Amino acid sequence: MTSQPRGARVSTIELFFDLVFVFTVTQFASLLVQHLDLLHTARVLLMLGIIWWMYSGYAWLTNAVAPSSTLRRTLLLTGMAGFLLIALAIPEAFGAGGWVFGAGYLLVTVVHTTLFLHADDNISIRTAVFQLAPFNGAAAVLVLAGGLLPGAWRYGLWALALALVIAAPYLQRGMGHWTIDAGHFAERHGLVIIVAIGESVVAVGLAFADLKLTVTNVAVGILGLCIAYYLYWNYFSGDETRAEHALAALRDPARKARVAVLAWGYAHYLLIAGIVFVAVGVKLAVAHSTEASHWPAAIALSAGAAAFLLGHAWFLQILSIRGAAFRVAAAAGVLAVIPLGHWLAVAQLVAVLLIMATAVIARDQRTIRREHSTAIHDFGR
Repeated sequence: MTSQPRGARVSTIELFFDLVFVFTVTQFASLLVQHLDLLHTARVLLMLGIIWWMYSGYAWLTNAVAPSSTLRRTLLLTGMAGFLLIALAIPEAFGAGGWVFGAGYLLVTVVHTTLFLHADDNISIRTAVFQLAPFNGAAAVLVLAGGLLPGAWRYGLWALALALVIAAPYLQRGMGHWTIDAGHFAERHGLVIIVAIGESVVAVGLAFADLKLTVTNVAVGILGLCIAYYLYWNYFSGDETRAEHALAALRDPARKARVAVLAWGYAHYLLIAGIVFVAVGVKLAVAHSTEASHWPAAIALSAGAAAFLLGHAWFLQILSIRGAAFRVAAAAGVLAVIPLGHWLAVAQLVAVLLIMATAVIARDQRTIRREHSTAIHDFGR
């Protein structure tokens, strides 16, 4: 057996793993549709932060340790079971299901470290894992303890666990021990984004289960699909390839690892959170298509789109890729139209869609003109 070969593609079992992880997106969206208030929003953001850290950890894992044997695939399946427990516990995570959430997280963490120890004879990776494992283990213990304790203890311990995993990359001494296959790494994170966007469309579709189909709510559903498409277009319009190349171009292993953490770890948290809140806003708009949205629903839709745009702008800025300004401008625009939703839900959907479309088309046209000009200049030399 060998470690993940350079230039390897994402395997089907990794995609299967992502499908299990993204079930959490559906669970978060369903929870917020039923309880859209500041308390539940804070709970979702807290849980998502904790969960995303370990998902990202598995992306790093399979980048270094290919799931190429029965033992590795079995351990990965066990990790999937842990994520499934976490997802199933989400609706009651701050109630009777807290211990299930904690147990699932502990299982995911133990499997993650165990799999890393099967990185053949790669001493560098083993060294990195031994430095990271205490932070992950401490966070898992905090999550489990919080799940077993009531009230403020749960909030406090889970917030402490989130703070610990956020700080972990900066507390490690040996980020330079990580070796990253940029192609596999970028592809893996890109796939989880597209799967999450697809899952959000499914979540919106489920909103029609108890509704009579009308021209208006069908139109709202299509508008929601179009918004999801522009989320996709923002991410998958060539920037994902430019990001891969930018990561591959970094030669210092420690800097490369820190950039990977910032761009595909922290910035992508905003992308996933944005997808969740867009799904919530569209689902509520479907249910009340001809009415005014209540303020939380209108805020969820625009804030979700803005979080996605700002997260991607940050991602591009970290990697020194052009295009962040268009996304920041679009984020400001979608936030500005929140009052439209409070007047009429469908009006806000149309406005958000038009703003996102205008921004992405303007950016693409500028990119095309710049590349065309460069090509002419190079041809003339």
